[in-house]
Amino acid sequence: MNKFGKGKSCAIFIVTIVCMVALGLLAGFGFGEKKTGAAKNIILGLDLKGGVSITYEVVDEEFTKEQLEDTKYKLELRVSNYSTESEVYTVGDNRITVDIPGAYDAEKILEELGKPGSIMFATKADSSFTGDDTYSAYTAPDGTVYKVWVNGDDVADAQPINGSDKTTGATDYEVELKLTDSGKQKFAEATTENVGKTISIIYDEKVISSPTVESAITTGQAVINGMGSYEAAEDLASTIRIGSLSLQLKEVSSQVVGAKLGNDAISSSLVAGLIGLAIVMLFMIIVYRVPGVVASIALAIYTVFELLVLNGFDLTLTLPGIAGIILSIGMAVDANVIIYARIKEELAAGRAVDTSIQTGFKKAASAIIDGNITTIIAALVLMWKGSGTVKGFAQTLAIGIILSVFTALVISKLLVYLMYNMGCKSVKCYGVQKERKTIDFLKHKVVWFTISIVVILAGVVAMIVNSASGKGAFDYSIEFKGGTSTTVTFDKEYSIDEFNNTIKPEIAKIIGNNDIQGQKVTDSTQYVIKTQVMESDVRDEFKQMLVDKFNADEKMEETNISSSISGEMRTNAIIAVIIATICMLIYIWFRFKDIKFASSAVIALIHDVVIVIGFYAISRTTVGTTFIACMLTILGYSINATIVIFDRIRENLAMVKNSRAIDLKDIVNKSITQTLTRSIYTSFTTFVMVFVLFIMGVTSIREFALPIMVGIVCGGYSSVFITGSLWYVMSKKKYEK
Repeated sequence: MNKFGKGKSCAIFIVTIVCMVALGLLAGFGFGEKKTGAAKNIILGLDLKGGVSITYEVVDEEFTKEQLEDTKYKLELRVSNYSTESEVYTVGDNRITVDIPGAYDAEKILEELGKPGSIMFATKADSSFTGDDTYSAYTAPDGTVYKVWVNGDDVADAQPINGSDKTTGATDYEVELKLTDSGKQKFAEATTENVGKTISIIYDEKVISSPTVESAITTGQAVINGMGSYEAAEDLASTIRIGSLSLQLKEVSSQVVGAKLGNDAISSSLVAGLIGLAIVMLFMIIVYRVPGVVASIALAIYTVFELLVLNGFDLTLTLPGIAGIILSIGMAVDANVIIYARIKEELAAGRAVDTSIQTGFKKAASAIIDGNITTIIAALVLMWKGSGTVKGFAQTLAIGIILSVFTALVISKLLVYLMYNMGCKSVKCYGVQKERKTIDFLKHKVVWFTISIVVILAGVVAMIVNSASGKGAFDYSIEFKGGTSTTVTFDKEYSIDEFNNTIKPEIAKIIGNNDIQGQKVTDSTQYVIKTQVMESDVRDEFKQMLVDKFNADEKMEETNISSSISGEMRTNAIIAVIIATICMLIYIWFRFKDIKFASSAVIALIHDVVIVIGFYAISRTTVGTTFIACMLTILGYSINATIVIFDRIRENLAMVKNSRAIDLKDIVNKSITQTLTRSIYTSFTTFVMVFVLFIMGVTSIREFALPIMVGIVCGGYSSVFITGSLWYVMSKKKYEK
């Protein structure tokens, strides 16, 4: 126990509070002319703030749909340097639009993004070389003839990396180049014939780099070293990627567009977050007394840290990112609940207050660390394999987890010790866990399993019925299946909030759903309105309504648009979730030394996700970009809740490991009962945060919050009624022997 005296503890406590207030002021107002550190400087996504929209047109006269999709995908990789929340989608048959959030200098973006065209890896050739069956010739503006060994079609990817100099061992900035199967063979021939010579990288009629070939490269992977700086390596890698597009593009328009959700979405979300946080703090104080005060201070510190880190790392915050923050706040509350429930249990066992505090933190640490590590494993895998909103969600979640563990195990621990040394030494300051009779949860395990199966089947039936009726299993959004983009010119300027509150509801009445996105073209009266594909009569009614009710110009530019969530992005998300699940299974298996714990946890996780997917089908809630974030939120929440119960089962098993007879059923029931308070309290506090967001948010935010609330309830149910029962069914034969 910390041996600080009362005076020193008071001084440290005051300094801690002063530092917290100072950081809060920094996060709120910043410092200096640029208001560095202020929350208002956090980069907001297209949905919350808007950005630059650039449309390219294919130059090639003949091309395939596959080439267009490949070009679109490579552009996604290119613009991800600006933000993981950038959107890329095809418009009509020969155009691609790039939307980059938070960047308002269209000309600068165009210059930095470069002219998408063809890149070549070539060597100087005799003037008589005119090309052959495999390799073409290229004549530079100065008349130099090059033999082109590899072009953009042969390049799979290029990424900047930190390497090391082979001679000195110092850091060397490099570009890692990956070639396609066809490019692998061509590059092998090029490097074999040119060892000791240079191969020029030519882009947009300019030689941008001329690395020397040190040895023949036959693996399809190469490294370009000696970049001088990481920024130089990043620039070269970006240029190679943009030059490896399957098609050549030309820019036909660029404009600054406003937010999709509007200022009301930001202000209402902010107010909802503050109200939710206040309710959670009040609840913690009422339930846990002095530790509840500490938890409230720790949560405030956590929130400030979160804002500062988002700002410091220039992360783009979008609606899915808010999901990651909500989940990490829930986990931060959860960590405190686990700790303080443990302290109350120790006090109930008759131990002294200081001993109870020490033991409470010690016993809670394993559940907190295991629960958060499993979730951060998922976040890291999603950052590695995911793209777009998946990567943005993973970034905010990973940061939130690290901060929540730090505030719970470091800040909270310090503050509790300080409060104790300052005079809060009475048991009344902490409360005592009332003795709770063990509840026989396993007695009705067949009932719990049956309820889950029925609910899951209801979702499956809803999908089948929806598909049979022609509506589709789910109500996919524009981001998933594409739609129609209509450029409308009004007789006056409408703010995005006016559009969302006045025009959008009228459109929804006509087309029969709320999947409508309106983006204002800055400094004009134009709006780009995106909807699902409409029948001709509905489209005519939609246009006439805009003319009659809102004095829109009758001339409207209309075109079909593709999904902004590409097939590759969806595939990457699925692969990432599968890998993350496998990694979590392995970690739980390793930590608990029992595959049954791991398999039970994964089954419960799948149970929760499947039920929420069924809810989407039954309620016809729109499946859009927030769908992926919602599923990932439930995945993280569910696994964390399960770990807490399994940690207690493991602990109780260790206490009777030398007994000749082990009553496994009693141990499982006792473990679930002992953690019941934690399960209820954590579900309640996390639910409150999302519920307030649901009540106060705009339509898009409510559609986002509702499935998460279902997931929280489902996660609480499965952690109490399903996970322990599953493990018991799998393990009882082993212990009966």
